[in-house]
Amino acid sequence: MTVWFVILVPLVIMFFALFMERVESRLRHVAVQENEVEEFLEQAQPNEVKALYGHGIGRALELFRLRRLGGRAAKLRTRRARD
Repeated sequence: MTVWFVILVPLVIMFFALFMERVESRLRHVAVQENEVEEFLEQAQPNEVKALYGHGIGRALELFRLRRLGGRAAKLRTRRARD
């Protein structure tokens, strides 16, 4: 009985660790990064703060990213128009 316990416990721990690594890797892609939150808090506009209050950080960051991408797209358009 002790032999089975000695063999089984490390295997269970190993499989649990592998399972948790897969879960963590999926969460890493979904989770909000610390630098994104800091940048949001420094540069947020009123509608983005309202979205943070009403819908949570996910929706607020989505609006923030769209605004930033819109500004970058406009800059790229003006650069291409000059060339």
